[in-house]
Amino acid sequence: MGRRTLERALEAVAGFDDPRVELEQYPTPAPLAAHLVHLAGLRGDLDTVLDLGCGTGMLAFGAALAGAHRVVGVDCDPEALAVARDNATRLDCGSVAWVLGDATRPPCCPGDAVTVLTNPPFGAQRGNRHADRAFLASASDLATVSYSIHNAGSRAFVESFVADAGGTVTDAFAAEFDLDRQFDFHTEARRTIETEVYRVEWR
Repeated sequence: MGRRTLERALEAVAGFDDPRVELEQYPTPAPLAAHLVHLAGLRGDLDTVLDLGCGTGMLAFGAALAGAHRVVGVDCDPEALAVARDNATRLDCGSVAWVLGDATRPPCCPGDAVTVLTNPPFGAQRGNRHADRAFLASASDLATVSYSIHNAGSRAFVESFVADAGGTVTDAFAAEFDLDRQFDFHTEARRTIETEVYRVEWR
């Protein structure tokens, strides 16, 4: 499936019914998800895919629609997973398995040659700084390859963490992340933030 076709399909993925600010539940934009998954496909990384902190399923559906053989989405919020299951019906994509659990301590052992996809919390909320570190730690334990989205300016942190864990950053690129207003403290109907996407080889 081409990137544009994948993006159009992912536009049907519904976001959170009642997003939780403490979990920084912001849906991954369809264009960014399609770009990330398309790159993973070009690199041959869509075999067994684990979407950590899958929310309503954007990256998991992207991987499944792009031809991944096995896709598992993990999230700690049962309401988000309920929306993900509804999205599976809407997209006619019932091949994704959903697991309720902490993505930083995932209750699964997917085996060899696993690719982790994740849009972790950026740590923007008070008391949640470096929340993405725990997601990278999970990826280092579980994955041969990971793709993760981080706030702009994260390169030094990501490269240092990955090097300490014995991995290698192979790809990094900037990406725009469109945010619709969903919390009371948002003052604009929509804003665009700058993010960075990293591909890491862990072993």
